[in-house]
Amino acid sequence: MLFSRLSGKCLIALGALLLAMQVMSMQAHALTIGDTAPDFTLKNQQGTNLNLTEQRGEIILINFWASWCGPCRKEMPVLQKLQDKYRDLGVQVWGVNVEQENQAGKDFLADLDLSFSIFFDQTNSLSKTYQVEAMPTTVMIDRNGKVRFVFQGYQDGYEKKYAAAIKQLIRE
Repeated sequence: MLFSRLSGKCLIALGALLLAMQVMSMQAHALTIGDTAPDFTLKNQQGTNLNLTEQRGEIILINFWASWCGPCRKEMPVLQKLQDKYRDLGVQVWGVNVEQENQAGKDFLADLDLSFSIFFDQTNSLSKTYQVEAMPTTVMIDRNGKVRFVFQGYQDGYEKKYAAAIKQLIRE
């Protein structure tokens, strides 16, 4: 009844206003460089519950990956080298598998010698929260819990970008 009394111009204006409000609300939830990283707790493959907020003071690299992702397979040894090189300087690598079935991820890991924490996000709630749109995606979080870098995909040579970003965060 209310809408039947509004003119065509008013309806268009109202529609534009509603669309603008929807876009703004989506942006308010966007993962933005400089924002506090969304908190979460997951159990790693070793059986330990890790909470992101409790890691303040550490630099955390969260790498979202999948077993079907060729670049992920190439990137995993690179991430292990970064963990080994920078661990004593307060850097942790966390790998988050985004598949709903764990077995494929476990099979993928069987051939790799990884010591960093691996998590399984079976419901994809964490990857949705972090707005993962490409495999792999690596999110770097500084010692204060702020998102500082987001890298989508992986190609040979990205390890130099990762190392430069880590060094910058260590110096801060």
